[in-house]
Amino acid sequence: MFLTRKRISRRTVLRGAGVSVALPFLEAMLPAMATRADAAAASALRMGFFYFPHGAILLDGDDRWTPAGEGRSFELSRVLRPFEPFKERLTIVSCLRNKPAESPDPHGITPGTWLRCAPPGAADGGTSADQIAARHIGQSTPFPSIEVAAEGKAGPAGAAGNAFGNTISFRTPTQGLPMEFNPRKVFFKLFGEGASPAEREAIIAETGSILDFTLETATHLRGRLGRHDVATLESYLDSVREVERRVQKIREQDLSDLDLPPPPLGVPEDFREQQTLLFDLLALAYQGDVTRIANYMMAAEASMKAYNHLGISDAFHPLSHHGNNPDSLDKLERIQTYHSEIFAEFLAKLDAMPEAEGSVLDNSILLYGSNMSNSDLHNNDPLPSAVFGLGGGTIRGGQHLLYPRNTPFANLLLTLLVRAGVPVESFADSTGELTEV
Repeated sequence: MFLTRKRISRRTVLRGAGVSVALPFLEAMLPAMATRADAAAASALRMGFFYFPHGAILLDGDDRWTPAGEGRSFELSRVLRPFEPFKERLTIVSCLRNKPAESPDPHGITPGTWLRCAPPGAADGGTSADQIAARHIGQSTPFPSIEVAAEGKAGPAGAAGNAFGNTISFRTPTQGLPMEFNPRKVFFKLFGEGASPAEREAIIAETGSILDFTLETATHLRGRLGRHDVATLESYLDSVREVERRVQKIREQDLSDLDLPPPPLGVPEDFREQQTLLFDLLALAYQGDVTRIANYMMAAEASMKAYNHLGISDAFHPLSHHGNNPDSLDKLERIQTYHSEIFAEFLAKLDAMPEAEGSVLDNSILLYGSNMSNSDLHNNDPLPSAVFGLGGGTIRGGQHLLYPRNTPFANLLLTLLVRAGVPVESFADSTGELTEV
């Protein structure tokens, strides 16, 4: 038997004049005699941590988050119903508590203690779970982790300092990582590797697309690929170009670099477009193996954003102080359901990206949740937590797991790290793995 196919390196990129565009996983990146098992093993596992502020409606007698039933026999709640297509790759984990996050300064520390499970100034620990993962599974990609946020303005800094209100990611116990909210900057970071910001801007200004600079290498690469890989490559590049077009369209409205008085102007003005565009950029980053760890704050803590596109003119944070008012709770439910809807759109994009025997979603471990329970009380018990993806076969999926009250939230983070192959025996105040996950 003659083998004529030449293997393409997983690190192959499309290059051209200051630009480097990563590629999705292609069959041609496997050795010529590789089996399906080899293909599955070669698929990269991704992790993601997706934070929404102001908790969920988890009231006694009015719980709009928790599914009915447990184990494998459960029905999704109204807020979670958008996830029905992914139910077999969804694990709802109920009754977890993040006791170290409890504070009289809730908005000042709530985001920053979600993935740390340790208060500011803790004598022991404080590196967030995502950064522990980045040290072990993120080092072979251009960016060990990527941090984005839908809003650039957070609520009051509080006594703990501004970092704990503005980020969920801590590289060290005292170094919080900034969350980028400008989609244009995120796009340049992922795909425009010019020598300087000015050079990257010039590339876009001259051609309208960084992909135009990679045309020659893309054409050459197509000639080395099989039909299936060509289709995968074309679909990926089309997605990059579409996101690039949206970023460029927004640029005309982008005033984020100006010193403007509050309230800040949106980037872009359409908040839904802002949120979904960042999701699309993260999806491309996963697909191109630009990063394997993503962190996303879907709205700012103590957000004053009004969800006008839902017909809700009330600002998010004041509305979260609902006082058990039925009208306020109904509006909050609409906002929380909307967050589920746009996250479900992101999941659908990952599921449409084929990889080995499954999809990028199948090879992911994505935590979707909040570090607050009842926003009117600012408590941290129980936390709304949902895990999506199968972790390449390490996560069972299709379950609602109900644990005893006061089970540490750190147990879930420890479990997800272990399932991702990170060599840890404990994390923060964990008491052990959640073996049922």
